[in-house]
Amino acid sequence: MCGIAGIIHRDGPGDIGPEMTRMLQAMKHRGPDSTGFALYGQPGDGLVMRLKLADANTPRDFGFAERLEQHRMELDARLGKIGATVDRVEGATEYAYRVRLSYDGDLKALTDYVEDIPDCEVLSLGSSLEIVKDLGDAETVARQYGLDSFRGTHAIGHARMATESDVDISGAHPYWAYPFSDVAVVHNGQLTNYHGWRRRLERLGHRFQSECDSEIIAVYIAEKRAEGLSLETAMKQSLEDFDGVFTYAVVTGDSLGVAKDEMAAKPLVLYETPSLVVLASEEVAIRAVIDREIDTVDPYESEVLVWSR
Repeated sequence: MCGIAGIIHRDGPGDIGPEMTRMLQAMKHRGPDSTGFALYGQPGDGLVMRLKLADANTPRDFGFAERLEQHRMELDARLGKIGATVDRVEGATEYAYRVRLSYDGDLKALTDYVEDIPDCEVLSLGSSLEIVKDLGDAETVARQYGLDSFRGTHAIGHARMATESDVDISGAHPYWAYPFSDVAVVHNGQLTNYHGWRRRLERLGHRFQSECDSEIIAVYIAEKRAEGLSLETAMKQSLEDFDGVFTYAVVTGDSLGVAKDEMAAKPLVLYETPSLVVLASEEVAIRAVIDREIDTVDPYESEVLVWSR
């Protein structure tokens, strides 16, 4: 089932943390297991890394706190050894962290080195992208991670009903397109040729943290962008390459895009003005941020739409 949402302020920053929270909370009935946000703040001089060193449902057995502290110290050590300059490390929860850093090297090398720490997973890395996801509904996750004050330009989000993978942070959406900066995806549906595409992308050197097909879409789009394709062209090509029933939303540093497969069975509605685009699996989510009468539209089958700032 699941619910996806997206918003882009085309003329300047907005309150995307509270807005996305309201949208996803309005679709809680579509996915109560976990909630995730991919938020684009104002780009800084360096990079922002979001990561976790444990999970919400990791057993708090004897020695858990000590292991967590050891892994946290190892994070500092590894960032220094690889040549990153850390501005600050913020603890979002007891197991999730936000790191502001400067680094001129290869993002894949940085991510792989950090993820060698036991139980570590890098959730996002980029100049403006920050992925926050955890168990529970949107209000619970937003309160836990302090998203009420998050301002930025665009965002996507996901309310998940677990059907094919574990209920944990690794199985929650959105997915960062490792190891590409500032690309993320949310998805409602299923790719029936998932395993074939996973093997192809793994042969190119990509790693995947979950068994979720949405992670494939994120890396596919970023790989096509790296080959020189525009976001719109890459998305159109994905409709030829992917089999299944799906609707997905993708974000880059300056754009928001949506795509529907040829059957268009997975719902999506959108509202658009010259300065604002809001989209979601249900109109009730759009009305959570637009407090007046509006007309929404439903994209057609095999349609790709892209909006840029």
